[in-house]
Amino acid sequence: MFGIFKKKTEKEKLQAQYEKLLKEAHSLSTTNRKLSDQKTFEAEEVMKKLENLK
Repeated sequence: MFGIFKKKTEKEKLQAQYEKLLKEAHSLSTTNRKLSDQKTFEAEEVMKKLENLK
């Protein structure tokens, strides 16, 4: 019940951003391959930041 006021940690924010970028890349893969590749690259950059936090 009190978890609603809990702020997300930096790791949780990056993980959510990573998942969002991968989902966008997947949906774009059928229509625009170049944009899909760009979103995948951005997701990999976020993953590198996540690994540096660990």
